[in-house]
Amino acid sequence: MTQQTAEHVGLLLRDARSQKGWTQGQLAAELGTSQSAVARMEQGKQNLSLKMIQRLEAIFGRSIVQLGKSQMTHLRVEGGRTLSGSVDVNTSKNAGVALLCASLINRGTTTLRRLARIEEVNRIVEVLSSIGVECTWLNDNDLRLRRPANLDLDSMDVEAARRTRSVIMLLGPLLDEAGEYRLPYAGGCDLGIRTVEPHMQALRQFGLSVEASSGFYSVQAPPTDTLDRSFVLTERGDTVTENAIMAAAHRCGTTVIRNASPNYMVQDLCFYLQRLGVEIDGVGTTTLKITGKPAIDVDIEYFPSEDPIEAMSLITAGVVTNSEVTIRRVPIEFMEIELATLEQMGQQLEVSGEYMARNGRTRLVDVTTKPSELRAPEDKIHPMPFPGLNIDNLPFFAVIAGNAEGQTMIHDWVYENRAIYLTELNKLGARVQLLDPHRIYVNGPTRWRAAEVGCPPALRPAACLLLAMLAARGVSELRNIYVIERGYEDLAERLNTIGAKIEYFQD
Repeated sequence: MTQQTAEHVGLLLRDARSQKGWTQGQLAAELGTSQSAVARMEQGKQNLSLKMIQRLEAIFGRSIVQLGKSQMTHLRVEGGRTLSGSVDVNTSKNAGVALLCASLINRGTTTLRRLARIEEVNRIVEVLSSIGVECTWLNDNDLRLRRPANLDLDSMDVEAARRTRSVIMLLGPLLDEAGEYRLPYAGGCDLGIRTVEPHMQALRQFGLSVEASSGFYSVQAPPTDTLDRSFVLTERGDTVTENAIMAAAHRCGTTVIRNASPNYMVQDLCFYLQRLGVEIDGVGTTTLKITGKPAIDVDIEYFPSEDPIEAMSLITAGVVTNSEVTIRRVPIEFMEIELATLEQMGQQLEVSGEYMARNGRTRLVDVTTKPSELRAPEDKIHPMPFPGLNIDNLPFFAVIAGNAEGQTMIHDWVYENRAIYLTELNKLGARVQLLDPHRIYVNGPTRWRAAEVGCPPALRPAACLLLAMLAARGVSELRNIYVIERGYEDLAERLNTIGAKIEYFQD
């Protein structure tokens, strides 16, 4: 950035801050930096990284600097490098989003520590801010939330809401908030048809009425009651379970939910609600018994647990580059099947003793990958609800199988489109054969080669392309990485700390 450009950006930044009515100190708090640093930015005396510009643009909802015709961000990867060292797993994206939604149940102050600062979280924060919640970043990754006595649901940021599927999870915490309101249709990854009907079936048990029309869900709140209720979820979905838990948490009476998901983000939500005084029995099982608390006013500090999907992503980086890398803070309860599958394929792993996560409940370990010769598993690899192989961890086995001798079948029975996106690995030299929308053969070993590839509109397949590029000798380009930033915080920079060579650029 030239001095002239830096000065121009400084003026735009000062103008954007003034229009928002913020002091330099308030902007510094949002950015997790010092007031003097903001002053230097506005004076054009401090170069801004591409990531900082993007963060400023997300905060102000406007362009701060025009870098060419396209504002899309890309990655340039110099592959074929051996990785080494250690890297920590960040906190869970999916748990963080659920906790943001659940904070609406609390009339006190919720402070979420070490929250993953990713685009999915940013979108929910924008939605919460638009309806009146005071959302303050205390530093880079601690977020304080204070809701008003009455939420302004009519002012909801529709654009932000449409860019995330997580918005559907507001139905549970908003159960008794207003007589009528509208919620925009959910967006997110393009993974085929994912009906919201299981959410509706669960929330109808509380009397909630929802009709879909013209791009919105029209919501009719139920009358309050003190009834006990018991029901079975027809789909053991994570977000469906969370919505039902949040609805039950602020209703008098006892709710029994059967066929509930016991997955990691559900457990984190339950731990948070228990800290708010909600009685929940059966955490970690498929039957939950929840005794609600209609008036919750608690000042609480909570640490979300680490993300098993990010853990698998980082482990995959070590495996595909045939490197010795230590992945710290791996939530072992939610990774045991994945690690056992890797070991069956010949991957050598060292696993440390267990220690406790900051939430005081989740068990963590450190996992070290060792250079290994892999072979295809004898059986297909397929996901199952927890405690099976995690549905979101399945795509990484397509990259890993590319390094294995023989043919691996991967059966992604949950999503219609995701297996199709994994054929993009062929552009990097893989031999992925699509059998049908749910099944692929991966034939290995692969001679990975550099290429320019556009991100598919799905988070995990896009991350798989980046990880494969680490193994491909030469320089690859991954175009338009917004979908990756929805689910990972600074993944490229963190891979660089263990020896990768990845840089951001824009056209």
